[in-house]
Amino acid sequence: MPMRFEVVDWGLIDYEEALAKQRTLFEKLIIERDSVGWLIFCQHPHVYTVGKSGRMENLLVNEGWLRRQGAKVCRVDRGGDITYHGPGQLVVYPILDLDKLGLGLREYIEVLEQCVIDLLADRGIRGERVPKKTGVWVKGAKVGANEEYKKICAIGVRASRGCVMHGLALNVTTDLRWFSYINPCGMTAGVTSIENENKNI
Repeated sequence: MPMRFEVVDWGLIDYEEALAKQRTLFEKLIIERDSVGWLIFCQHPHVYTVGKSGRMENLLVNEGWLRRQGAKVCRVDRGGDITYHGPGQLVVYPILDLDKLGLGLREYIEVLEQCVIDLLADRGIRGERVPKKTGVWVKGAKVGANEEYKKICAIGVRASRGCVMHGLALNVTTDLRWFSYINPCGMTAGVTSIENENKNI
């Protein structure tokens, strides 16, 4: 039986609340192994999430100072290092059974990347993969700190027993200043957004 998807819009939701809801659905999928998956769309208030292999030295400011600015710091069970979520960013959490889809983990991540690359192309923006770096990147003239590419979409997933959760965060109208407080994904890389790139077209 082909896998069906329930598309859900959680709107603006606290990160920890969304994580708890994700885990409930993820555990249900693992236990029941039925043909239903979820494709969840949302945004979060200001939050920095640190993955399993994340290093706190990639947070460049004091956590107490961030709290006073209205931002949280959360450790999570996805892959990857540190990233930012906030208003103006499209966050997508697919909760899927990769075995039913016939996909390996690397293939799945490439599918996510390609979806974003195709979406950006529809808006006149050339998104690209960068070897040995997960996510989607944009190459252009307006780059800082000698970086050739700027990251426009971060991807981080958790896989267990053939199922996945977490997903991607695409900068749409995101206030990019919030990224200046971290080394995004553990790298001293530039970041950009659809809004920022549209100004350069």
